[in-house]
Amino acid sequence: MELKNKRALIIGSGKSGIAAVTLLQEAGADPVLYDSNEKLEVEEIRKKITSAGDMEIYTGSLPEAVESSTELLILSPGVPVDTPFVEGFRKRQIPIIGEIELGYLLERGRVVAITGTNGKTTTTTLVGEIMKAHFNKVFVVGNIGNPYTLEASKTDGNSVTVAEISSFQLETVDTFHPAVSAILNITPDHLNRHHTMENYVAAKEAIAGRQTKAEVCVLNYEDEYLRDFAKRCPAKVIFFSSVQTLEEGFYQEGDHIYRAENGNRKQILNIHTDMNLVGQCNVENVMAALAIAESMQVPLEVTLAVIKEFKAVEHRIEYVAEKDGVVYYNDSKGTNPDAAIQGIRAMSRPTVLIGGGYDKGSEYDEWIEAFGGKVKCLVLLGQTREKIAECAKKHGFTAIRMADSFEEAFRICTETAESGDAVLLSPACASWGMFSNYEERGRIFKEYVNAL
Repeated sequence: MELKNKRALIIGSGKSGIAAVTLLQEAGADPVLYDSNEKLEVEEIRKKITSAGDMEIYTGSLPEAVESSTELLILSPGVPVDTPFVEGFRKRQIPIIGEIELGYLLERGRVVAITGTNGKTTTTTLVGEIMKAHFNKVFVVGNIGNPYTLEASKTDGNSVTVAEISSFQLETVDTFHPAVSAILNITPDHLNRHHTMENYVAAKEAIAGRQTKAEVCVLNYEDEYLRDFAKRCPAKVIFFSSVQTLEEGFYQEGDHIYRAENGNRKQILNIHTDMNLVGQCNVENVMAALAIAESMQVPLEVTLAVIKEFKAVEHRIEYVAEKDGVVYYNDSKGTNPDAAIQGIRAMSRPTVLIGGGYDKGSEYDEWIEAFGGKVKCLVLLGQTREKIAECAKKHGFTAIRMADSFEEAFRICTETAESGDAVLLSPACASWGMFSNYEERGRIFKEYVNAL
């Protein structure tokens, strides 16, 4: 797509929107920034853009003349693609892209792209560290918090970009074409946005949509959606499995990860002595990282050296501290039931669990069933607390306490937990409504723990 002199309307004045302005200016486009939040001050937004000059910025309502003169629409991931506002542009056949597609239009190097309902941030961070240990110029971007549009113009023929990509971002890709892609898992999430599981699955699969057999897509063999996708995936598929002994791919058997290839198998690492990460979910994340690194021709010894040193990312089954014999874990990134199940599985002590938050339309039956005698008390708060409590009681779990605030929930945990127990923040819900994001929720939890 030619960007020079194109009048491009950017929706959203957040981090990625501001970065998109700069990238478009570098490409010779004519960017216009719009945010529907009428409380925002135009001049305050202008201060965030180093090269804003007298560029057009609008908040609240958008003048019809601006809308009608737009030649390219660039959406923030938080803007649903099916709103009447966006549909108006689609009907006029105005190209609609997002931050990932915009960044890719200026990408000059190779791209590794990682998605999945859970495990994206850990796997992307680990893969980023592996790539940095072997390549001279590496960028880690996307849903991980560093906008692709901020780094794309810095890439060159020798660089590697590692991108964590959400389903929201994948709704607006077109030419995006990674050398190696990975889909870690697909379980119900964001159905309030995608409406159906079919739409959600299709968004995830779009990560590999333009790949060829000369490229690689790493898939989780234990995910039925992904086994089905493998049959029609345009790329060469490398599977990983935590259950099956694969004839081809990476798999776990007992305490070890193996690589099976061409009738041979090789022991790669011991999950207890060669990994700092805990939990079955992280074994899968490491296998995905191994497959990605191999596909990028990173020597195995380099990959293993990084894995052996790598520690859990913040907010994902993160050890916080031990206070009076009680161990506290921050799993604020457990924003859906499947992710929260992994948090419970990682616990080896009787656990007091904080759950609840914003309702994304999830069901909680499998999460409750995963308690399996480990959870001694469930402390609930937020929009979903009644829904979760009802589900828990249906499954025979009645050790439930209700809290009206996060501070109260934490206090109940400290009163309930005894020496030898664990307190786990793994809410199975988004943080919106009570917090600006899961990072803020996790940070406050850690502040409470460290203040004990």
